[in-house]
Amino acid sequence: MIEQSILEITSALSQSNRIVIVPHKGPDGDAIGSSLGLYHFLKEKGHETTVIAPNDFPQFLKWLPGSEEIQIYEGNKEACDRLIQDADIIFTLDFNMLERAGDMVEPLSQAEATFIMIDHHPEPSDYADHTYSDASLSSTCQMVYKFLQKLRALKYITPEIATCLYTGIMTDTGSFRYRATTGDTHRVIADLIDKGADNNTIHSNVFDSFSKNRIQLLGVALQNLHVNKDLRTAYITLSQEELDRYNFQKGDTEGFVNYGLAIEGIIFAVIFIEHKADGMIKMSLRSKGNFSVNKFARAHFNGGGHLNAAGGRSELSMEDTITKFNTILPQYKEELSL
Repeated sequence: MIEQSILEITSALSQSNRIVIVPHKGPDGDAIGSSLGLYHFLKEKGHETTVIAPNDFPQFLKWLPGSEEIQIYEGNKEACDRLIQDADIIFTLDFNMLERAGDMVEPLSQAEATFIMIDHHPEPSDYADHTYSDASLSSTCQMVYKFLQKLRALKYITPEIATCLYTGIMTDTGSFRYRATTGDTHRVIADLIDKGADNNTIHSNVFDSFSKNRIQLLGVALQNLHVNKDLRTAYITLSQEELDRYNFQKGDTEGFVNYGLAIEGIIFAVIFIEHKADGMIKMSLRSKGNFSVNKFARAHFNGGGHLNAAGGRSELSMEDTITKFNTILPQYKEELSL
């Protein structure tokens, strides 16, 4: 982020504003953590601030301080449209293309507010007036910390802010084990702990809150695990019928894809999840080393993300999607053999 943008943002935030914060559709820990972390900071500074999520977020994040204040656009469009229309500043967090905002694209496109993007995904689009983009950082939560640092506002980080930012960094780094976890990431985490983030409680709230249905659904996912040792690939399928059988709730499949990646010798893992209401198969892709799931998802499954973590989708049936995947996979034999 250039110095001129920092000066302009600092000036804008020196007076009271109506501010809306928007995470991406299907918000995860990083999207919700960064939104709430920034929300608490702006509220403390006297701004009229609202977080509007395009749709609901996982149950395991609903303990976060301020989560009960998040407005869900889906089902509350009129009130949210007014907030967007009246906003002086709109922050978009953890996405860099307006299309990632789902049904909020139209009202956001028509808004006259100043847009500020904070995001760590590659190849940002140019819709924002001020863009803070850095694909080398572990998470948007780490970027919000750095953003506050640029504003010389780290002293205003409260335990609530620290908790939200710690949670997003933790979830987006796979508990600090992904490649983007650097020494600087750990220095940020250390400061957040010093500022009141209780790491033991956070880990317990996120990872030790499985319902019986979620555990049983994990059992089904593991039964559906397929391994291609020659191509060092593993994938899991979950049908709509299987999701319904165990009363699937948003976030229940979080982390399931990592079980495939945990198998010895596997460097590429995918989970295929059927969503009949959306008419598609949703995919989460993970990898180790230099195999780019971002490029794979962009090339074949209308998706993208990071080098080692990406998402995708298919409008084919589950059977045809798997056939397509297995047909494409041998094209990457050389990269998967490295």
